[in-house]
Amino acid sequence: MPMIRETIVTSISADGRVHIAPLGVIGEAAGWIIAPFRPSTTLDNLAAVPFAVLNHVDDVRIFAGCLTGRRDWPLVADAGAVPRLAACVAHEELAVAHVTEDAQRPRFHCRVAKRVTHGGYGGYSRAKSAVIEACILASRLHMLPRGKVESELAYLQIAITKTAGPEEAEAWRWVKARIDGHFAALPP
Repeated sequence: MPMIRETIVTSISADGRVHIAPLGVIGEAAGWIIAPFRPSTTLDNLAAVPFAVLNHVDDVRIFAGCLTGRRDWPLVADAGAVPRLAACVAHEELAVAHVTEDAQRPRFHCRVAKRVTHGGYGGYSRAKSAVIEACILASRLHMLPRGKVESELAYLQIAITKTAGPEEAEAWRWVKARIDGHFAALPP
């Protein structure tokens, strides 16, 4: 199994619009593979402007926010073709080296042009990890059976109840509301 790192990817359209998206990127010897599903703004942006930034953050509200319509996170355009998140503790500037085409999920093989550390990384508590796992579930609601989602959320709730601080609790509420809204909209 390849190593997958959950991160926030910033990409930019040909007309300069920045897109912020949580994605699991795949590690490879030469760098990272970004493999967004079709249709995807990230995919369209990488095809138009073959650069991206991996933003390594420890504020899980950014993951949850991106999945729940809260995409207005401060950006910094301090270097490279694509801005980074102001809140990232580190970032990697990527250049697409080549693309492996696929009808469902093309793979953008990227080399790392630059790595920068901005601050201390406090690690992920159990609650932060639970929020990220809930975000992954929320991004796959159209593919997963309701019972699986509900049972995994029930397990993740234990970590939230025991270890969440205010930021993790807020992020959890955002993701949980999205998931609950999805299921409430389904026919009985």
